[in-house]
Amino acid sequence: MNPIVFTDAAVSHINSMLDQQAAGIGFRLSIKKTGCSGYAYVPAIIEKVVSDKDVHFEVQDQLQVYVDPEALPFLQDLLVDYVVEEGHGLKQKRLVFINPKEKGRCGCGESFTIE
Repeated sequence: MNPIVFTDAAVSHINSMLDQQAAGIGFRLSIKKTGCSGYAYVPAIIEKVVSDKDVHFEVQDQLQVYVDPEALPFLQDLLVDYVVEEGHGLKQKRLVFINPKEKGRCGCGESFTIE
């Protein structure tokens, strides 16, 4: 079982991003200390393996996923989704990270804390 779950919508979105970046080989996820709450997700389309220590696995539609091994304890059991939100005449499309380990988020939603 993979440490992170991706919805079909997230995989489709990431694959379309990879299609736009000819040299892209996969999707990498990490976290960084930032913001007022502690951590922020760092998703990226990568053109080469960042670290040979990255945890690598494949999800649906052969999407290659790489995870920073130091971030893995924070990301275990994470659900990655892609949503389209409409409001005030605007559409916002974005990846959403649903993490059962999150204890709270800052007011702007940029950063989060972990249990």
